[in-house]
Amino acid sequence: MADSSDLWIGSAYLFLQSTSEKIVLPSLYGSSHQKSSVFKALKLALADSTGSLHGVDMLKVHCSEPHLIIQLKFCMRENCRKFLQSYRAGLFRESLQNHLQVTLSMTAVPVQVELKAGSEQLDRMLNEEERCLDCIYKEKPDRLRDEEIAELEESFRSLTCRQQSNNTTPSNNCNSLNSSSLSYCSGGSSLPPGATFIFQEQQFANRTLTPDDHQKFAKLVSKKWKQVGRSLQKNCRALRDPVIDNLAHEYDREGLYEQAYQLLLKFIQSEGKRATLQRLIAALEENSLITLAEELLGLHPSENDTS
Repeated sequence: MADSSDLWIGSAYLFLQSTSEKIVLPSLYGSSHQKSSVFKALKLALADSTGSLHGVDMLKVHCSEPHLIIQLKFCMRENCRKFLQSYRAGLFRESLQNHLQVTLSMTAVPVQVELKAGSEQLDRMLNEEERCLDCIYKEKPDRLRDEEIAELEESFRSLTCRQQSNNTTPSNNCNSLNSSSLSYCSGGSSLPPGATFIFQEQQFANRTLTPDDHQKFAKLVSKKWKQVGRSLQKNCRALRDPVIDNLAHEYDREGLYEQAYQLLLKFIQSEGKRATLQRLIAALEENSLITLAEELLGLHPSENDTS
């Protein structure tokens, strides 16, 4: 019935909400200064999920605090399947958070996601892929692309064409660009030149964690290593329960230094080049470990940490 990819069209609603009290996504999208940045993050995260900038269309973005609600249109069953697989694995949410951090120049943008098709809450049936596909297929788009979305798409396309023309390997067709050529890859590639983040109203260069960072963290974090681990586990599958408690038990005799060292080692090994200074600083800031964060950022290299 819906096996033909040429005829397969479906629709779903993506609900986004930041879990940080300081970040209200509808307000950011409603801001003339931040709207294009939020749109770009959404566009790139959706592209990451399907492997193409044209895998999913955004028809409308609704602001309904605390949610940002995006109406999605899928024109191919396989693209919809790829999105569902990325969404189920948590990769879409992770990609979106990463892109929002970059485009909004924030230390962290934690996001909660929900997916609905009509009256069906798809999050409850993600393991039933065919059922989810059928629910999305039954919901046909009830509108054309919103004028505002069309304008944002055009601005995004112009920006990416300019970026591509400045690269050493020019492309003859801007529409053929994929997400990895436009943004930081969410799958473990090296950081692009100029990647930065904001801490205490100052801008710092982002980079992967170094052995020196690793040792400083283990030495200075003390009893709060588990709390930092809980913050890191939100975006790191390798640290999900009961991993942190297991580390505490396994290295109990070695003491706090070794427990903290093993925690960050597991983070670095699992995340690779995505184990960045920005992510660690965000976790430290969330747990009020400002002095340690400043130490890692070299704000007082000649002073001893007194915390």
